[in-house]
Amino acid sequence: MEALRVTSSCEIESRLTSVRERIAAAAARVGREPEEITLLGVAKRKRAELIVAAVRAGLRDLAENYVQEAVAKIPTVNAELERARLTAPRWHFVGQLQRNKARDVVRLFDVVASVDREALGKELERRADLENRRLDALLQVNLSGESQKGGVDPSALAELLEASTRWSRLRVVGLMSVPAATEDPEESRPAFARLRALRDALRGEPGGEHLSELSMGMTGDFEIAIEEGATIVRVGTAIFGPRSET
Repeated sequence: MEALRVTSSCEIESRLTSVRERIAAAAARVGREPEEITLLGVAKRKRAELIVAAVRAGLRDLAENYVQEAVAKIPTVNAELERARLTAPRWHFVGQLQRNKARDVVRLFDVVASVDREALGKELERRADLENRRLDALLQVNLSGESQKGGVDPSALAELLEASTRWSRLRVVGLMSVPAATEDPEESRPAFARLRALRDALRGEPGGEHLSELSMGMTGDFEIAIEEGATIVRVGTAIFGPRSET
């Protein structure tokens, strides 16, 4: 198994530099500033020491997809960073979420990016109140219509946003989506443009006053997403390497 552990701290730093350069180039093509875009490192299935190395290299936002993995890993990472006198990152939960995991998510994360139904939002609100915490939330939208993906149907998005006005502990700050898988990044462009249009249309609706974020784009297509207005790009492989490197 040791032969698989080939990613070093230097490689992490080099990969981060490369991704940031790609972000800057994509932003420049459409007249945006790279500072407008948050690089979110997706750390699922990645070892704690690689995550610590990424934070040492300047990564400030990290994401996990699985609650059980996060429960075991986030405290370890945060403790190691504290020992090194480094500031803990802002933790984002980006996976599909069941209501019975809300307590752990509220306790461990700062942002929940996959709220897709009122019942889940209400449970997160209840748990946040018990923990005396406030979290930012993004509403996940299912633009592809794929049943295996989480996300609210676009036709029900305004209703979910209106429901969020009754949550005082969760502040809805944007939208998130995962487009249909494709080998050609350009094929994702219409979905990214649609998510931006949905956000812009909802800004004047009840609950839309804080809508600014667009979380869209991953390793294979984040440059296209930036060109279409992404403010958060979720990048895993380009930073941490493929799974065989963990």
